Amino acid sequence: MLNVDLHCHSTVSDGVLAPAAVAKYAHKAGVNVWALTDHDEVGGVAAARVAAGELGMHFVSGVEISITWANHTVHIVGLQIDADNPGLVQGLADTRSGRDARGREMADQLARAGIPGAYEGALKFVDNPDLMSRTHFARYLVESGVCANIPEVFRKYLVEGKPGYVPHRWASLTQAVGWIRGAGGIPVIAHPGRYKLGMVGQGALFDEFKQLGGTAIEVVTGSHTPDQYHLYAEEARRYGFLASRGTDFHAPGESRVDFAALPPLPSSVKPVWHDWF
Repeated sequence: MLNVDLHCHSTVSDGVLAPAAVAKYAHKAGVNVWALTDHDEVGGVAAARVAAGELGMHFVSGVEISITWANHTVHIVGLQIDADNPGLVQGLADTRSGRDARGREMADQLARAGIPGAYEGALKFVDNPDLMSRTHFARYLVESGVCANIPEVFRKYLVEGKPGYVPHRWASLTQAVGWIRGAGGIPVIAHPGRYKLGMVGQGALFDEFKQLGGTAIEVVTGSHTPDQYHLYAEEARRYGFLASRGTDFHAPGESRVDFAALPPLPSSVKPVWHDWF
């Protein structure tokens, strides 16, 4: 039986374990086909590939690209990419620019809400200064006792309408799909159930994604609820998308579902890895 996880993060973006440590953690939980998909960065792919090979896991080069679509932030995963492709590497570098200024503005908002020192506090959790994110601020708010856990942070702060939320203009859907395809990869819409687009908006996203050459969506992911597994299996069939699976792992105990507990894809969908072996 294949145990496939195609969505994970390391210290190269906003995870807490180095790429090799993520590989070991996933392997210990039974994963045997694994992708590292750090946010807007491929700097951990080489180390992840080596670690996966030493553990006997099949490794898939990946990335998760932040885009702005209809004034919403959406994430597009690229699988089986050439991580050295110049177009992809430059596109990701352009996407990362501006994160520091955004982080300082987030900290200013939190300070006005009575939470000083958030920029410095978040920075303690940042391994790659180019990739400061909301997750780093969330960890600081937990560490400092403002919130009990990460889910509470994202109920009270750092989301639209709450202190600390600062939108960022990311890449476009056209750019992200183009970079991934140009690098020989497979574009995948990450955790579609997370986006507050409504049925019409989601349909428009799926239609445009397919027209641009997108081929898959995540169906079973740590960012979906169990009822959404079946909902997005139906959507995959309806649009003719392949189905992907991944925990969206960031840290032990931080995700809703860890490696060992993620269920398999429904049998009604065709896995994105159906022709890889």
